[in-house]
Amino acid sequence: MIARMACGGVEGVDAFRVDIEVDFSRQGLPAFTLVGLAEGAVREARDRVFSALRASGFRLPPGRITVNMAPAGKKKAGTAYDLPLAVGLLAASGVIPHDNIQGWFLAGELSLTGHLKAVAGMLPVSILAGKEGARGFLVPEENAAEAAIVRDMPVYGLKTLGECVSFLLGKKELVPEVFSSAAATDGVTVCADFLEVKGQLAAKRALEIAAAGGHNVLLMGPPGSGKTMLAQRLPSILPPLSFEEALEVTKIYSVADLLASGSGLLQVRPFRSPHHTASEIALIGGGHSPRPGEVSLAHRGVLFLDELPEYKKQTLEVLRQPLEDGVVTISRAARTVTYPAACMLVAAMNPCPCGYAGDPLHECSCSAMQIARYRSRLSGPLLDRIDLHVEVPAVPYEDLQARSGGVSSATIRSRVVLARQRQEVRYAGKKCCCNAELAGSLLEEYCRLDAAGHALLENAMRRLALSARAYTRILRLARTIADLAGEEQILPEFLAEAIALRVLDRVMQ
Repeated sequence: MIARMACGGVEGVDAFRVDIEVDFSRQGLPAFTLVGLAEGAVREARDRVFSALRASGFRLPPGRITVNMAPAGKKKAGTAYDLPLAVGLLAASGVIPHDNIQGWFLAGELSLTGHLKAVAGMLPVSILAGKEGARGFLVPEENAAEAAIVRDMPVYGLKTLGECVSFLLGKKELVPEVFSSAAATDGVTVCADFLEVKGQLAAKRALEIAAAGGHNVLLMGPPGSGKTMLAQRLPSILPPLSFEEALEVTKIYSVADLLASGSGLLQVRPFRSPHHTASEIALIGGGHSPRPGEVSLAHRGVLFLDELPEYKKQTLEVLRQPLEDGVVTISRAARTVTYPAACMLVAAMNPCPCGYAGDPLHECSCSAMQIARYRSRLSGPLLDRIDLHVEVPAVPYEDLQARSGGVSSATIRSRVVLARQRQEVRYAGKKCCCNAELAGSLLEEYCRLDAAGHALLENAMRRLALSARAYTRILRLARTIADLAGEEQILPEFLAEAIALRVLDRVMQ
């Protein structure tokens, strides 16, 4: 007798359907055969499943068991196949009628006692089950809130294998998990506030512009000037995640097994800050069994790289493609996976190895050659992907003793949200969604200058020997500054501020 159970495998951040076909025969010698490109944890499922069945009070008669995991050409990894395999064995041996399992999706890891454990990647599988028109989705109790984000399909959280069988036999009633976003936060209350940062008005203004246009930022200043404090507070002024963006972020964290137990939709923009000793794989993703890296975990949020020149140059170079395309493509001999990576890069660095070049209060001990070597660790192509180069000087005493740091994050955020809304309307139906993505014909269409603006920008390019890439980024920044001001026309004062925000174009001449 053959039973067929539906479940899902995960590839990248998306799921594909897997049908577990179980053939139970009383003819021939007892044996267990598993086929269908099952990897280590899946092959080990046999011992877990049989132990869980015995502990749950089910005794299978001796027989020849063949399990096929289709499609046989795709690798299956992980422990989520335990529950559908166990139910498939019970259905094939006649314990559960076949009609009772039709249309259900199942996933979950089994302990030796028959209890269900949470597994990674339940949200992509739940989305797949919803698209397949599944009757419902049976998952471990800890995964129920995550799977229930797909609201058009009932999701049931289970504690044990015995509870699952009783439900399928109609002996036990279960209440489906209900998705609720009431407990989710909008990111303001969990983030530190800009009010806590004393002084640094120019740097705060630069971060407001970066948030309004989705621009990448490089903060340069001596130790203790507040670069890290500023970067950590950037998420507090970013617009709230839309449902679609929150779903993208939650899928990534689900696949990476970083969702807290019992958590549902993530609605706080991520902030990732890897150490400068991070490897290429840790930063970009990959490995033997590919997993998302830090740049993908920062999707729709902020990737903060402190002490940027301390990272290995080769490690930084792998960021160039995802910063440009917003995705990471990892190619292996057997398969290729793609992870989203549309994040804002915020980097911080000292102006020189000792940190005090240009500081009026401290003498720099570095030679010109040491400073040049230090800055050469950052390649031109990487710097070309950073729109704002911002100086963060040491904070003077009168600012430190001030009672307030100035404007709150909530006030700045309201201005950022208005600027983003203008961009959404302007670029509706276009390939870009914010000013940082403007290029080609869109740049020409939406960044037109008047005669005074052309004269100012031409003069700046000649005097500062700016490149064509710098020209593009200045126009993008000016477009964002105009949006913050509520102006459709890019005025000369907006261009002047944009030019001033490109410090390295002047320093590195």
